[in-house]
Amino acid sequence: MANEQWRGSWASRVRIVSGLVLMLYVTVHLLNLATALISFEAFDAVQRVRLWVIRSIPGTTVIALALAAHMILSLGKVALARSLRMPASDLVQIVLGLIIPLILVSHVTYTRGAHEILGVQTMLGYMNALLWNTWNGWLQAVLVVVTWGHGAIGVHMWLRTVRWWQAALPWVLGLGVLIPTLALLGFVVSSRAITGLLQDPRGEALAHSVWRWPNEDGFAVLARIVSAGTWTVWAVLGLVVLTFIVRRLWSAVHKPIRIQYVDGPSVRAPSGQTLLDTSRESGVAHTSLCGGRGRCTTCRVIVEEGLDELPPPSEAERRTLASVGAPPNARLACQMRPQAPVTVFRVFARDGKRGRAHASQGKEARLAVLFLDMRGFTARTDGQLPYDVVFLLNRFFDKIVPPILDAGGTVDKYMGDGLMAVFETDSPETSARAGLEAVVGIAQALEHFNATLSTEGSDPVSIGIGLHLGNVVLGEIGAAGQAPRTLIGDTVNTASRLESETKALGIQALVSLDTLEAAGIATHQDQLVSLSLRGRETALQALPFAQGTEVALLKTV
Repeated sequence: MANEQWRGSWASRVRIVSGLVLMLYVTVHLLNLATALISFEAFDAVQRVRLWVIRSIPGTTVIALALAAHMILSLGKVALARSLRMPASDLVQIVLGLIIPLILVSHVTYTRGAHEILGVQTMLGYMNALLWNTWNGWLQAVLVVVTWGHGAIGVHMWLRTVRWWQAALPWVLGLGVLIPTLALLGFVVSSRAITGLLQDPRGEALAHSVWRWPNEDGFAVLARIVSAGTWTVWAVLGLVVLTFIVRRLWSAVHKPIRIQYVDGPSVRAPSGQTLLDTSRESGVAHTSLCGGRGRCTTCRVIVEEGLDELPPPSEAERRTLASVGAPPNARLACQMRPQAPVTVFRVFARDGKRGRAHASQGKEARLAVLFLDMRGFTARTDGQLPYDVVFLLNRFFDKIVPPILDAGGTVDKYMGDGLMAVFETDSPETSARAGLEAVVGIAQALEHFNATLSTEGSDPVSIGIGLHLGNVVLGEIGAAGQAPRTLIGDTVNTASRLESETKALGIQALVSLDTLEAAGIATHQDQLVSLSLRGRETALQALPFAQGTEVALLKTV
């Protein structure tokens, strides 16, 4: 659970897991309704399997626990909040979440309750006859939209920092609209068919017999349960609101503390309130991609004064900060609760970009770094016009850079007739494999480029590639306002020197053993060359390739 989506406190994790269980339940329920558009037989087949699962003891237990845990933790978070100033998405999700139990009471009572208490067969026809063309039917349609919207916002807030989710978002939005729409259409189509059946008295009598339609006393029992359940929900919501108000009044009568933001205002805040809540309440811009749940680190601050007066971070906060190599005086604004004056620097600016203080500290990671250089460039361009030189370089880079980008790499910098690329992925293994993929792609692109040059009567281009994996430091290095993000470290130097060695060896690429091992590539000792590189105390083993395309022939362990 080191993944960013599973960071945070135990309460945050329970809320996520319970929410996912409930979202899965709702999704299957809506897809079941949508099968009525195919045929009633298809609906019944899916319904039988669905009810067999959710009405079994394990199924009922899991759903009930998920519902109870999600409601308790979510309502508790609202009750214990110090402020309701928050991003619009969070506020909408909370409002939708508060609406759900008010409508859900009726739905659960007339379905599961009717089945357990009165033995009603709560198949599709029963629900159609019960809800079609009634006020409660409209409420159940609202329940579909509200529940789906609440869950969709929650899933998006949970996954919005994940790359694949961002890439798939257009498709996800389409499905997000399609699924509830098909479910409601399925209910409308089936309701019209059932209404036609019930027009015939004999059909109505037969249907009521199959469904075990409740009599007047049975409906009265269900109505009393709905009434009691609704009042209970209102009482719980009232208790939540009362708790929130009392806590606000309690904070108001106690002496506030001073919060000083570097490059920002100085504000007063109640003691024990989270810094993120203080920022929101005071109108201070403060980035928080996970919504203040302690899963991401975008709300983190550097505590410049008052660190010793702060309560120590929880284990969850320590894990989250450690995952990004944060310094000892870094804290998460959504978790820290100042009880004395503090001065803090917001690491991420209003636009979500990292501030100067964080960038100067840097971030360490184990990544693959690639150096590439065009051979004989000076001799090749001697006597040419500047325009021709620039034109050749741009044509060259237009061909070899796309394979780097396609492999998941980025070009960190261009150096005349060469470049440095880094493969910043989730793990050293994927970074190494991305680097190897880029070497193959570059070599193939160069072959096509040289074929084009040949048709033009020009000499082919030769290159050297060095690929090494190791620890690098990433950060913005330079004067304030003029500091591009780059990487430094011995790994960078080693990759550069591997590229230089390709010229002496007369080969196209050199890949270090560290890179191959990280990628899970099997090698034999007699295939490797041992290189004594300037700046390294020990020799570096690397695998030479006459042509970069040969990398594609490597086998994993």
